[in-house]
Amino acid sequence: MSIPIALTIAGSDSGGGAGIQADLKAFSALGVYGASVITALTAQNTREVRGIQAVPADFIALQLDAVFDDLNIDAVKTGMLGRADAAAVVADGLRSRAVRHLVVDPVMVSKSGVRLLEEDGVAVLRDRLLPLATVVTPNVAEAAALLGESPEAVLKDREDVCHRLLAFGSKTVVLKGGHAGGAESEDLFFDGRHLEALTARRIASRNTHGTGCTFASAIAAFLAHGRSPSEAVRAAKRYVTAAIEAADALRVGSGQGPVHHFHRLWGPGGGVSNPGDAAPPRWG
Repeated sequence: MSIPIALTIAGSDSGGGAGIQADLKAFSALGVYGASVITALTAQNTREVRGIQAVPADFIALQLDAVFDDLNIDAVKTGMLGRADAAAVVADGLRSRAVRHLVVDPVMVSKSGVRLLEEDGVAVLRDRLLPLATVVTPNVAEAAALLGESPEAVLKDREDVCHRLLAFGSKTVVLKGGHAGGAESEDLFFDGRHLEALTARRIASRNTHGTGCTFASAIAAFLAHGRSPSEAVRAAKRYVTAAIEAADALRVGSGQGPVHHFHRLWGPGGGVSNPGDAAPPRWG
């Protein structure tokens, strides 16, 4: 059976809720085979990040070579890159291979406040990786860092911010609104011609660890399935909203737990609800 293949290039989360682990779960839940290139190791759980160990840039390049020399990659998602040299080697590697679809989640700071991208890496990400992107998915703080402004300035005119972010070279921008507060979570999708608000009810749950990673990897999964960027973003928004709605059923850890990537496949007791069904769920 032929299956779409997506590659995640990101850091490893030892607690399993974000990063590489969240990406691979989202790929699998959406019927996509997942491969990975690890840029950093983190020692973390649902409460905190205790340490970060960067992967040397030359070994990141070796992982990229190994994956692309063998697998037919339909879409790539980048997350935590950690350092400027890692961002540079990823950008150079993806440019040389002319990847079909690239989703850039410009991960910079963890929810607990730990910096996940060195300051000199922001310019590399902005100037060398964003021009390759099909979709870039910054939250308000990440958009502010990319533009050199304050989060308050970003919130004042999000439409102008979308135009300015698109000027960095990506084909589309999704400015996420999950950190903005209010009764609804409103993301803005902009492709240079159309600006669209994607709205969902804000869900009261402490289990939102890995939401951004999951959203970006879900977009990559739908792109790998052949969806257009706008279709992929809408479908990913529905998927991650449903994963947050079901997250409290997991009861993982004592802090900010993960979203429920497999809630349509697992029964109420946590087991597989229909193990004989080989057809992946359709979220679009």
